[in-house]
Amino acid sequence: MAKGIHRLSAAEVRTKTDPGHYSDGGGLYLQVSQFDTKSWVFKFTVNGRTRGMGLGPIHTLTLAEARTKAADLRKVVADGRDPIEERNAARLKAATDAAKTITFNDAIEKYLAKKEGEFRNDKHRKQWRSTLDTYAAPILGKMNVAHIGMQDVLRVLEPSWSEKTETASRLRGRVEAVLSWATVAGFRTGDNPARWTGNLKELLPKPSAVAEKDNQPALSLADLPAWFAGLRKREGMSARALEFLTLCASRSGEVRGATWAEIDMDAGLWTIPAARMKAKREHRVPLTPAALDLLRALPRVEGSDYVFPAARGGALSDMSLSAVMRRMQEAETAEGRKGWLDPRSGRPAVPHGLRSTFRDWAAETGVARDMAEISLAHTVGSEVERAYRRSDMLERRRALMVAWGNACRGERANNVVAFREAV
Repeated sequence: MAKGIHRLSAAEVRTKTDPGHYSDGGGLYLQVSQFDTKSWVFKFTVNGRTRGMGLGPIHTLTLAEARTKAADLRKVVADGRDPIEERNAARLKAATDAAKTITFNDAIEKYLAKKEGEFRNDKHRKQWRSTLDTYAAPILGKMNVAHIGMQDVLRVLEPSWSEKTETASRLRGRVEAVLSWATVAGFRTGDNPARWTGNLKELLPKPSAVAEKDNQPALSLADLPAWFAGLRKREGMSARALEFLTLCASRSGEVRGATWAEIDMDAGLWTIPAARMKAKREHRVPLTPAALDLLRALPRVEGSDYVFPAARGGALSDMSLSAVMRRMQEAETAEGRKGWLDPRSGRPAVPHGLRSTFRDWAAETGVARDMAEISLAHTVGSEVERAYRRSDMLERRRALMVAWGNACRGERANNVVAFREAV
């Protein structure tokens, strides 16, 4: 034992009652206050400054533990460092780290607030959020983002990776984006556990290997006339929007967001601005006589610019058109019929699948590929090809959509050869 070290005994620590400082040696002191409380103090001199550092009361720190602590502190002083300053810095860091704690749900909110302007529209933002709320939040929502690891992300993805591959793949990218933001914002460190390359790619099968592209269930061409006739008998704004969607082979969001300012009744033209298109390019839709008759019969709602407004004047919801098809399917099955099923998957047809029905009809009737794809507002050809293509085949597509409308009503097209490309 070093000289002058460990001077106090355990009995003395218990029995000392007079106020004062009692040295154990090596800078460790038993401090007895005038209120008969006892604690440990470590006194040291560093950089010419003598200081006292409280270590804690004797009921939480025994004599042996106080000696061990003092021995550690003497090494700090021997290195020319101030243990009080280091303790204060550690406490400040702990407080800062605590302030940087954030849950995954909170991170979603903050990420969306920062990325507000990058979403195509409010629907896109809601879809983005809905995916996370539905699949990720139940597992990750209340977790500190700093503690989320690869196994946690796998628990989110694995249940739907094979059955809803496209949805799960989008979900993975969105979880990755939120965690990436959290890292840059200082709420977590290290690799992103939702990253695909060199990470989840090694643990999950490729999306293309576990499922075909999540094609939306479509009507068969054989069922189209009967289904369309049933649709036309239904009342309500959602049914008319679905009928218009069918005649124009358009997307649900394009139809539900259509405004009267986009419609030129005289020219028989619906011009959808780039901001509302998936490809971010303006798209012109030729309106057939049947589509124009439908529009003329629609009531105008005061205070609403929408062609197909909801009851309160806003846009129809994303589920409104789906609900029409679901009720049509339920009516069929209630009568003991199979209903309107996709011939490939056997699932009930949905609004977006009607575009696939149009594409099947175009292929079966010999419509040129480019014209069919342009009608669906798909990107056709390379950037160079698109730069040289000045025409969107509007008038030829007008005749095409008339023929499509005839097919919807079960009427035979007179001439499909005109829709082929010249050779």
